[in-house]
Amino acid sequence: MAERNNHVVIMAGGVGSRFWPMSTTDYPKQFIDVLGVGKSLLQLTKDRFCDVCRPENIWVVTNKNYASIVKRQLPDVPESNILCEPCRRNTAPCIAYVSWKIKSKDPLANIVVSPSDHIVMNNAEFTRVIKMCLDFTAETDAIVTLGIQPTRPETGYGYIQADMSTSSLRNKEIFRVDSFREKPDQQTALQYIQKKSYFWNAGIFIWNISTITNAFRIYQPSMAKTFEALSSVYGTADEQTAIDKCFPQCESISVDYAIMEKAEEIFVCPADLGWSDLGTWGSLLEHTKKDLYGNSCIGKGINLFECRNCIVHTTQESKVVIQGLDGYIIAEKDNTLLICKLSEEQRIKQFSGNE
Repeated sequence: MAERNNHVVIMAGGVGSRFWPMSTTDYPKQFIDVLGVGKSLLQLTKDRFCDVCRPENIWVVTNKNYASIVKRQLPDVPESNILCEPCRRNTAPCIAYVSWKIKSKDPLANIVVSPSDHIVMNNAEFTRVIKMCLDFTAETDAIVTLGIQPTRPETGYGYIQADMSTSSLRNKEIFRVDSFREKPDQQTALQYIQKKSYFWNAGIFIWNISTITNAFRIYQPSMAKTFEALSSVYGTADEQTAIDKCFPQCESISVDYAIMEKAEEIFVCPADLGWSDLGTWGSLLEHTKKDLYGNSCIGKGINLFECRNCIVHTTQESKVVIQGLDGYIIAEKDNTLLICKLSEEQRIKQFSGNE
């Protein structure tokens, strides 16, 4: 299958506000310059795939309330490739919709599906791994997911258990999946990383269009019928109206439960990419450059004195002076200032008034 048939789907409908006050439900984290590099997480995700497929083969699925933000941040993505969900229904309906949409345009499509709000520090290795997996799915009926080499007993991620005894005959870096595991407790996570056959589930999937649509027909027949029945309206003026009508009727279910845990030809490609889903301020601190005292500063004119293990994000301020803090979050956006213990960041939602 030629590279011209490679497509990238970016799921950008999340409404998380974990990085409050930077992100809110009206402007969630995928649209924020979390790293202070001049680009949002969505823009960084799109850039990450620049060597994987042509610009016209990049698709973004988002909530209709965020469509204008996506268009503004990704002006080179065709407007017809920005698909709008009328409501939240988790990842399975999202993927089913975009799959049949792509199929109507390219019946030979080979697809990568990625979240919009994760980071990857090793982009060169990411590109190599993704291209390798696309070559694999182009020639097989397999579904491939990326498994991230764990660096700690993380309890906030799901895990993939792989059969590491024998690699795929077609590719020595790809292995069959034994099982998917839910987020573990601390003791279980310790056991996972000691066994060397467990990997973090990054939520990045690779498959060809026939494989994924057939999987929906087998494991989610009702959902498959819904989107297959719309084949005649994809790309027409009636598409959004039809989606607005049928999408809310779909079951709210993740693709992990709907497809991945049921399908037989499931493989994992273990990878070391410097990956994080940036789910917490603590994970941002871990994945950004720190000074000798463990502090990470994102913004200009930040002066720390007698501070340790702090994450400071104040990109709108010209001068910031902080003294005597250990293990704190200091973040400012649009006249709102947060100062919170890193150990208490699970309470930020309560503090923000978004409960």
